Amino acid sequence: MDSVQDAISALERALLRRGVDQMAAQSERCARCRRTPLIGERVYAYDSGVLVCELCRALERRPPVSSRLVHGPEFGATLRITDRRTAA
Repeated sequence: MDSVQDAISALERALLRRGVDQMAAQSERCARCRRTPLIGERVYAYDSGVLVCELCRALERRPPVSSRLVHGPEFGATLRITDRRTAA
C-alpha cells in the first residue's frame, strides 16, 4: 500500500513541477536580475530586445526604446458596461 501512495506522491510532484516550469517559461523576466516584474510595475525595452525591470533601469546607460506596464492575466478579458440609454 505504501508503494501506491509513494507513486501517487511522485506523480503529484512531477505534475506540479511541470506546471510551474511551463508558467515560468511563459513569464517575462528582467535581463539583469532575472526577477519577474510585478503587476503594475513598469518594464523597459531596449533596442537589442533586452527587457529590464524598474529596479535595474538605473544601471543601464542607454535610454530605453519603449516602456509599458505589466498587466495581470485578466487584462483584456474584462467587460466595461456602458449606459446607452437616451436622456429623458
